[in-house]
This record gives sequence, C-alpha cells and structure tokens, in this order.
Amino acid sequence: MSDQQDAGSPSPHGPTGSDSPHDQGHEAAHGHIHEHGHGHGHGHDHGHERRGPAGRRFGRLLSRAGHALTPHSHDSASRTDTALESSSRGMRVLAVSFAVLMVTAAVQAVIVAFSGSVALLGDTLHNVADALTALPLAIAFSLGRRAATRRFTYGYGRAEDLAGIAIVLIIAASAALAGYEAARRLVDPQEVRALGWVAAAAVIGFVGNEWVARYRIRVGRRIGSAALVADGLHARTDALTSLAVLLGAGGSALGYPIADPIVGLLITVAICLVLRDAAREIYHRLMDAVDPALVDHAERILAATSGVRRVGSVRLRWVGHTLRAEVDIVVGGDLSLLQAHAVAVEAEHRLIHHLPRLGAATVHADPDGGEGADHHAVLAGHR
Repeated sequence: MSDQQDAGSPSPHGPTGSDSPHDQGHEAAHGHIHEHGHGHGHGHDHGHERRGPAGRRFGRLLSRAGHALTPHSHDSASRTDTALESSSRGMRVLAVSFAVLMVTAAVQAVIVAFSGSVALLGDTLHNVADALTALPLAIAFSLGRRAATRRFTYGYGRAEDLAGIAIVLIIAASAALAGYEAARRLVDPQEVRALGWVAAAAVIGFVGNEWVARYRIRVGRRIGSAALVADGLHARTDALTSLAVLLGAGGSALGYPIADPIVGLLITVAICLVLRDAAREIYHRLMDAVDPALVDHAERILAATSGVRRVGSVRLRWVGHTLRAEVDIVVGGDLSLLQAHAVAVEAEHRLIHHLPRLGAATVHADPDGGEGADHHAVLAGHR
C-alpha cells in the first residue's frame, strides 16, 4: 500500500465499539481522541479511481461513514500476537545463548583443571555469569506477556528496562573484577601450564561469546529490546576477555609473563567502553528517549494524511519493545464530527502501518480556527 494511495482515501474500517453520548459531546467540543492497538498485515484496494468527481466524493463519504460506524476489523488480537511473538523470539534467544555459553564454560573448566590458568578460570567464571544474565531477561520477557491491568495500565513492558539495569550492573562488576585480577597479576605474575590448551580454550571462549553477542544484538534490535541489546554487549565483553587470555598465553609462551596482566588492563578499558554504551542505551530507554528520526517520520506520515491541515505535537515512548504514540492534528473546522473522526482514524491507521514497532496510537484532532486560535484556552491555567 503506497503512501499516495493511503492519503487519497480513508481506510474502510471503523473504530472498535461505539461512542457513548458523553464521548460524543466531548468530541464535539474538543475534536477527536482515538486509540487502537492494531496489527496490520494487509493491503487495501481502494476503488475510487474509475469513478467521476461526484462518484469519488460520494464513495469517499461512504468510506468515512463506514469507518466511523462499523467495527474496526484490525482488533487488538493481532497486535497482541505480534507482541507475544517478539517476547517468544526473545525467550528463544535467551535459551539458545544460555546453552551455548554454558557449554563454552564447561569446556573451559575442563582445561582449567589441568592447566592451572587463573586467567582462564576468571574467563570461565565470567562466561557463567554472562549466561546467568539470561535469568532477569527471561523474567522480564515473561512479565511482558501479561495483559495490562487497572494498576499497570500500560502493561509490564518496563520490566525489560529493569532487567537492563541489572545487566549494566553485571557488566560494571565484570569490569571491576577484570581490572582487579589484571592489577594483581601485574604485581605477582603466575606461571601457566599447557599453554596450547589454554590458547585453544581462549579461542573457544571468544567464538562462543562473539556468536552469542551477535545473536542477542541482532534480535534485540529487531524486536526493539534495549535490555537484550545490552546483554549482547555484555557477551561481547566476555569475548574480549577471552582474547586477553589468548594474548596473555602467547606472551607467556614467548617468555613475557607480564604480558597477561598488561593485556588484561587494556581489556578492562575496553569493557568500560562497552559499559558506557550499554548504560547509555538503558538510560535513554528509562528517560523515554527515542530516535528523533522516528518523530520526523511520524510527522511526515501525519502530514500526508488526507484531511490533516497541520500536525501538532508528536510524542513517542517505548514500553518494553513496542512504541506508543500520542499525536495532535488539526482538521478543517467545517467538518462534521463523523468526518473529523474518519480523518483521525485514517491518521492512526497510517501511523500503525508505516511507523516501525508501533504498538498503539492516540490521535487528538482539533478544528482549524485560523492562526492564533486556541481551542484549549480553558486548560491554559493547568499546563
């Protein structure tokens, strides 16, 4: 469905349910407020092109009337299914990555037993800790499946952000532990046996962690989960730690035991850089920050909607791994309540179709009273 087709005719579907007399009176005074959480996976066939001007106008009026008076076929079930599918994908990522990391740690533990490598022991414990970060995320994804309640009216999506805080704290603890161990070995270097096996274990640790990192980050960005992305960044720090073990083993083989702690300190700095990125990601999510390009995109979608004269405020926020939108639009002051309603629904319809990861939208329509007109003057003292 192209934007031009969308703008040319409103969607032929109406809102969910009917308006009460109280709601109609409120909308007559203040425009229209409409919210859906719909799933859309279809196209529309608008058959107005073959009609004459009068036929097109009549068809457009019928379409708007039908949209306002008939149940909207895009009920919330599809959008709920999409959210559940995202959570299911997140749970699948956690299960697979947990298994990969635990197998990696088990292989390393066997080599630690006969090599006596303290560096490899630290890397092994680090991998176990990384695997265990799947637990708070799994709890968050499970909570996110719950329906909204009268107390938690936006649902439980914020649990992912809380899990993200736990992950950031684990990364910080990993950085502190890595720095401490590196400094201690710099003061008191230790001899390592079976360097070849230690090097092999380091490579296994790097490959396992880097694969998990890429998997978590890719799916986390696809489903919009900042916490899963942060957990992927944490796995990448473990991959760097494994490289430190490899480089340290190489330095020891060349007769430079001090190489291990020096490389460990450099890796600590790298872990701190990853910590900064993960903390920034979670901080932005907690502060309801969004990419400004998303706001620009939403404004363009609204401005291209037939019947929208101007676009007012556009507010977006993440709730878990889905977006919610609250927007204001200005429509013609001569439109009937039915017509203004149809324009608002079409604006919402286009947003849901064209704005990625949008789970629900609230559209408020104001009548155009000309420049300087304020239809909310009575609320000025409450702003």
